[in-house]
Amino acid sequence: MNLLKVLATVSGMTLLSRILGFVRDFVIARVFGAGLMTDAFFVAFKLPNLLRRLFAEGAFSQAFVPILGEYKNRLGDAEAKRLVDRVAGLLFLALLAVTLLGMVGAPLLVYISAPGFASEPDKFALTVELTRVTFPYILFMSLVALAGGVLNTWNRFAVPAFTPVLLNLAFIGMAMFAAPWFARPVLALGWAVFLGGALQLAFQIPSLKRIGMLPRFSLDWRDAGVRRILKLMAPAVLGVSVAQVSLLINTIFASFLETGSVSWLYYADRLMEFPSGMLGAALGTILLPSLAKYHANENFDEYSRLLDWGLRLTLLLAAPAALALAIIAVPLIATLFHHGAFATDDVFKTRDALMAYSVGLLGLILVKVLAPGFYARQNVRTPVKIGLVTLGVTQMLNFTLIGPLQHAGLALSISLAACLNAALLYRGLRGQGIYTPQPGWRAFFIKLALALALMGATLWLAGGHPEQWLEWRLGERLWRLARVIGCGAGVYFATLWVVGFRLADFRRRAAE
Repeated sequence: MNLLKVLATVSGMTLLSRILGFVRDFVIARVFGAGLMTDAFFVAFKLPNLLRRLFAEGAFSQAFVPILGEYKNRLGDAEAKRLVDRVAGLLFLALLAVTLLGMVGAPLLVYISAPGFASEPDKFALTVELTRVTFPYILFMSLVALAGGVLNTWNRFAVPAFTPVLLNLAFIGMAMFAAPWFARPVLALGWAVFLGGALQLAFQIPSLKRIGMLPRFSLDWRDAGVRRILKLMAPAVLGVSVAQVSLLINTIFASFLETGSVSWLYYADRLMEFPSGMLGAALGTILLPSLAKYHANENFDEYSRLLDWGLRLTLLLAAPAALALAIIAVPLIATLFHHGAFATDDVFKTRDALMAYSVGLLGLILVKVLAPGFYARQNVRTPVKIGLVTLGVTQMLNFTLIGPLQHAGLALSISLAACLNAALLYRGLRGQGIYTPQPGWRAFFIKLALALALMGATLWLAGGHPEQWLEWRLGERLWRLARVIGCGAGVYFATLWVVGFRLADFRRRAAE
């Protein structure tokens, strides 16, 4: 299986999801703007979403996939199915308990995550109500993560990559058609989260059945595989939690800033997640199973070469994305969000946050490529230590930057800490002899820098004055934005071709 082709498939599915995600945010911005209702929803959604990323897609996947791959390669499908059954039973019970506790304790959770809301009783009560509606999302998405881990191990990458599309469709449908039927229209967004989680889980069940891996829930606390996964999950939670805890703490800080700060950070983060999901999440998803197989087969040379391949692709694709987000921030935000209740001031406040986030985009994506280098070897301790250092640095930067830069300072602190995280992970891989760079990196950097410089100049000239983008109608914005992006991308990839890069150079087969 050609990993470049798999990456294109996964990224294509992610692209579809991200495009629908922008449609969803366009609809939310147009209907609700950036104010009390959206602040309440984004805080409420952040809580279950954080737990999903922390436990389900984060620590769980990083502990589960390498061990499942080991079972499949060394013990066969029957033992792997038995492991899936037992893990599914334990995961369901644990997350059902967490979901019920979260719904009951919603007032306390909101007070902890957004204490600034306590001074506005209506805002606080709305956030609590939304939290109770959205909290079952963690149960649905934990089982979705389990299904996705199984399907990825069997090299069925397309179905897990497509499932987020269903959440965006639920958001769009509920915001456009169901919101007027609610006494408080924003509650439609809460129920969209619930519906989207249920749809994603239902969509993956037929694929699991086709490969004979549909779980039959069973419990066996003494199972050796289950105990190994739990043992790996404990430190993995700390490692994965760094970025998520940083985001939560940023929400706490932002809740004390002017109304709209939470929303401005959210919209900027959504733009950042477009390249981050397409590249970082996609690369991490396809790298982990192959790395785990190379480790199980003790093929350490191919292990290192696969990491090298992932790093080069990351720099080739993520660096121009980061530069573009910074240069054409206003055209992007104005085209996607400057409609209806989303005012001119919201555009520039969101721009400040997006430019700060763009500083760390490359670091954020590199972390998703470098971390599997440890997790595939079932080494969680090193990323945990690095993660704790990063968390401490993030909070120091928060206190330093929030005064002069307000909400943009919170975004910049995450960006700078992400770069530090990536640098420390890279040093750890080199220091432990896990990764050895292949020849040609110096020439690679020189060629990449030339392409980035020419692309940056093109975007700067083609983008025009920011104020113009606020005056044009939507159709003209869309046409001009497509032209700007097309010119920038054309110059970048043409330069890469002229200096000698070819698509065939990046073909790579998955581990068998």
